[in-house]
Parts: sequence; C-alpha cells; structure tokens
Amino acid sequence: MKTIVFFLEEPSAKEMLQGLLPRFLPDRFNTRYVVFQGKQDMEKQLEKRPRGWLLPDSLFVILRDQDSADCHDVKARLVELCGSAGKGEALVRIACKELESYYLGDLKAVEKGLELRGLADKQEKRKFRTPDTLGNPHLELSTLTGNIYQKVSGSRSIGPHLDLDNNRSRSFCALLSGIKKLVECS
Repeated sequence: MKTIVFFLEEPSAKEMLQGLLPRFLPDRFNTRYVVFQGKQDMEKQLEKRPRGWLLPDSLFVILRDQDSADCHDVKARLVELCGSAGKGEALVRIACKELESYYLGDLKAVEKGLELRGLADKQEKRKFRTPDTLGNPHLELSTLTGNIYQKVSGSRSIGPHLDLDNNRSRSFCALLSGIKKLVECS
C-alpha cells in the first residue's frame, strides 16, 4: 500500500484535507500528515524530515500559504528544499493567498459546513469570482460568516463539502489536479 505524506504549514490544512481526500483518494493509499508550526518551521525542517522518512512507497505533497510573498519564489524555494532532501519528485502547491481562498472559491461548501444561509448566492459577486486575488481571505471569510468561521474548526466543517469539480480558487484546483495526477502515476 502506498502512502501520501502531506507536509503542512498549519493544522487547519490537515483538517480540510481529512474531509476532502476520502472523497476521491483510492483505497490503495494511506495518508499521513506532518503539521509544522508555521511556514518558517516548515522551511527549516523540510530538508531533513523527508530525507529521514523511513516508510517505503511514500509520495510527498507540500502545501503552504503564499501570504504576502511572491508565489513563484515560494514554490521555487520549497522545490529546492525538497530536492536537497532527495525528494525532488514531491508535489509542491501554494494556497494563494491563504487556505481560506479555497473556501471562498466554494461558498456553497461554506454555507453547508458552517450551517449558514445565503452565502452561495454571493459566489457570483465580483469579489468572489477569483478568490485567489483577495488580499486577506481569512478576514474576508470571517466577515462574510459574521465571525463564525474559525481556522481549525471551520476547516474541519467545510472540507467535506468542497466541490471537487467546481471551485473558483485556481490554487485549490491546482492542488486537486496535482494530487490526482500523483495518484494516477503511482
């Protein structure tokens, strides 16, 4: 059995993935999560943690927020660190700007997950058509939900409802297509 190992910047990403992955990941794959204490901790440990990974037949996915950095620079740095760790084949994905962009790309999932009404109708508003361009997705989502959204519990609630085929966040779609391609090639 193969294992997909997710190296994640924060616990909320793990919660989202735990709700999302069982809906499309074949049974022949196990998942493991290595959650870091932020992006600096992730970058500091990314060279040694994958190198010391002893479980055979493991595939690696690195997911990090872009925040205010240049997306291409962040990805290049993470790819370089993976290469130095001997895991140059690792899938590196960046959430533009934050993980909450994924949720703003599917307001119907937010509505279902947080048990709110009227959010899905806002998806066609200009602001939410391209959520990856929003400056502060976490703040946008908190405001939109009347401060009901909390990072970890919100990710746990929304993840199982995210539409696998219809999300306005291009970075979410890139994450999904990357994982699917990784699975198909294994």
